[in-house]
Amino acid sequence: MNVLVGYATAHGSTRTIAERTATVLRRAGLTAEARPVGEVEDAEAYEAFVLGSAVHGQSWLRPAGDFVRDHRDVLVSRPVWLFSVGMPAALRGPWRRMAPREVPAIEKDLPPRLLYRSHRLFSGVVEPSHLSATGRLLFRLVGGRFGDFRDGEAVDAWAAGIAGELRAGV
Repeated sequence: MNVLVGYATAHGSTRTIAERTATVLRRAGLTAEARPVGEVEDAEAYEAFVLGSAVHGQSWLRPAGDFVRDHRDVLVSRPVWLFSVGMPAALRGPWRRMAPREVPAIEKDLPPRLLYRSHRLFSGVVEPSHLSATGRLLFRLVGGRFGDFRDGEAVDAWAAGIAGELRAGV
């Protein structure tokens, strides 16, 4: 089965998560490639999709949103999984407990009638240079921490579940 792990990234975290996902899928015997959604020439060439984007302002980046809207007709007829990359693990206290509420906000911005098997929110890398001066101040005021919060084991487990579903024909 030919699987596209398509992504839109701002600073590279989403790319590394997509690449890791594609590696797990390949190890499970599937044909999978990770590539930026803006470089996909023929969406119909894929039998399944794992699509992800960095999240800014509770929305996917424009290239990812455009890809989903432009290829909705193909996506509705094939299995689709979604992932978003934000900063929930970089937050502390009540802000961290509120992070899962971001998922419905992200999904609300996706095209209607887009069917997907699951949507997973992962944490990425948060560096001071990723934020404006005001953004850095606000981030620190809410107890945010800078660093690499990617969880490879969580990505691997999620990707293995996708591989299992695809191999089972579910």
